[in-house]
Amino acid sequence: MINDPKIKKRNLWFYPLGTVGRDMMYNLFTNFILLFILYTKGLTDAQLGVVTAIMVGARVFDALNDPIMGNIIERTRTKWGKFKPWLVAGILSTSVVIYLAFNTDLTGWNFVIFFGVIYFMYSITYTMNDISYWGMIPALSTDGATRDLFTSRTTLFAGIGGTLAGLLIPIFTTGENAIGGSANIAYGRIALVIAVLAPLFMLFTLFGVRENRDDQATPATPVSFKKIAKTILGNDQLRWMFLIFLFQQIGGSLVAGGVGSSFVYFRYGYEGGYYSLFSTIGVAATALLMIFYPVLSKKFNRKKFLGILMLIAIAGYALQIIAGLLLPADMFGFWVLTAGYMFANLGQYGFYLIMMISIINTVEYNELKTGLRDEAIITSMRPFITKMGSALVVALTSLTYVLTRVTSLTNQISDFESMVSKGTLTEAEKITKIAGVISQVEPGQQLGLLLAMTLIPFVFTGLSYLLYMKYYKLDEQRYDEICAELAEKKEQA
Repeated sequence: MINDPKIKKRNLWFYPLGTVGRDMMYNLFTNFILLFILYTKGLTDAQLGVVTAIMVGARVFDALNDPIMGNIIERTRTKWGKFKPWLVAGILSTSVVIYLAFNTDLTGWNFVIFFGVIYFMYSITYTMNDISYWGMIPALSTDGATRDLFTSRTTLFAGIGGTLAGLLIPIFTTGENAIGGSANIAYGRIALVIAVLAPLFMLFTLFGVRENRDDQATPATPVSFKKIAKTILGNDQLRWMFLIFLFQQIGGSLVAGGVGSSFVYFRYGYEGGYYSLFSTIGVAATALLMIFYPVLSKKFNRKKFLGILMLIAIAGYALQIIAGLLLPADMFGFWVLTAGYMFANLGQYGFYLIMMISIINTVEYNELKTGLRDEAIITSMRPFITKMGSALVVALTSLTYVLTRVTSLTNQISDFESMVSKGTLTEAEKITKIAGVISQVEPGQQLGLLLAMTLIPFVFTGLSYLLYMKYYKLDEQRYDEICAELAEKKEQA
């Protein structure tokens, strides 16, 4: 059924379209929640420390919850299949959580308590949707080339959603163009728009995609921690991918997690347009990679392509260091920094795409070894690792802020933003006062942020590359052999 050309063509469009709104929502919450707090809530170091602990704890909890959610999806039996009911429940509940998170006037410890509740709620609700969404890919095709196409196109559309959010959120929350004149008001209204858009985009997947539901005829097995552990620990290639992908996620997420925006604001000015250009151009080249990856994958095997991507990333980090250390803080230096980020991000996105495919391909390896595909459990490892990585990124980001004493500056900016939202300060006065704060930034503070967005990602990405080259064995040839062995067994059965 799923190999029918008409169904395949429709799936190749309607499945990726569903993630555009999801990734706008993900980008808002993951990459901007800490900035929202820093620049609007004016927390003390102790309060920021608790917020960081909440974020790390919630993301670890979220990561541990992923394979459990995958197991629950595996045993779901409905006339709509096992994935779509959870897509609906997850997207609607996450939209509510997103809206509440950015529309609160609470401050101080009251905000910290509220944040703890809302953050754990997000961990639960988004997981429902995320695991069910990505878990569908193995049920859409077993052909390696087609699966590469699904993965690359979906990653492209996810990038479109994330890029739109990354472009527009800084413009309309920071500087002269902030909606309502302050970041407090702007974030609330943007959250409302995204909370509406995400479910609308998900309708494409819900009503336009048809997946393989053959396993729905078999009785559901009970949720079992033993089953989850056995599936993960019994698959040696999946075990190695855990560590490999974790290192890549840390290396690829530090800039977008907040360090990059603070560096750009402190070096080039508190104006959202700068960071929007930096982040948008930074991911622009990745769109071409996602479009042409199916072609490139036929020309280069994954390990050879990974080596090329590593060299591109190294060149990008070198350019950023040159711009931050040797060039003046003018527009030429800004464009060199942005070009460097574009090359580094191109390498990182290529890594991410190959990691995605490498994890998904362990489904057939698992089937060959055990006779079970366990799609949802195995694919749940992708968000599991992503969230474990993001927990470490939050810790590294907050540690960077504390060590560079950035919070002493962001608290002053936060006070001015709050005064505008309360009507006790004009927008023009706010901009002047914030410019005075930015002028207080010391060279050592900028250097600390620069090293955090270049040297640390380089180290983690390099470790990811070395481990993948040595320990991941499911290359293109071996994967095709596994699929052939499985097909032969089915014919003999």
